[in-house]
Amino acid sequence: MGTNRKIFGIGLGKTGTTTLGKCFKLMGYRHYEPDQQTRTALLRDIRKNNDYSGAREIIEQFDTFEDLPWPLIYPWLDEQYPGSKFILTVRRDGPTWLDSLKQHSMRSAPSWRESRKLTYGFEYPQDDEQAYLEFSENHCREVRDYFAGRDSDFLELCWGPDIGWEQLCPFLEVDIPAVDFPHANKRPRKKARINRMYVANRFLRIFT
Repeated sequence: MGTNRKIFGIGLGKTGTTTLGKCFKLMGYRHYEPDQQTRTALLRDIRKNNDYSGAREIIEQFDTFEDLPWPLIYPWLDEQYPGSKFILTVRRDGPTWLDSLKQHSMRSAPSWRESRKLTYGFEYPQDDEQAYLEFSENHCREVRDYFAGRDSDFLELCWGPDIGWEQLCPFLEVDIPAVDFPHANKRPRKKARINRMYVANRFLRIFT
């Protein structure tokens, strides 16, 4: 589904961004799915060098986007791509989000450390839980304030049993797909891989 209108997921990681991306793909959008190294490089360009050229090049090629770096640059996106739609995904509360992020930080590849440092100021949420919580709270409040009164441009979603296609599709002005709503990150995890990543992240937290 090629379109001139862009749709940006501006929720922080572990707020259901993967689910949102799956929705975009099922609806037929050209969805941007970078690997972690590419995502971090893009984030680095923006945060350290104030260089948006890479972001602009990517945006021109795709319709939909979620996760970093887009939540950090939504005012720029809104200015550069008028008529775009923005979706803030959230968890039911801060502690739930933080717990999910802490678990992810220990089972994901250590290459995620730079991305978290560039975003939150610390490589692991365990290093300063309050800083992470405050960042999340400030982000949600600032996004809501920024888009206040712009219901046609902005939607906030907290995925749950009663939240899915019926809320997302009318906002995007598309028909509900004839498929079940996707539930991302529900697959059984490979225990051996988690253990290796946990050991690696545990070592890095202690000795670096």
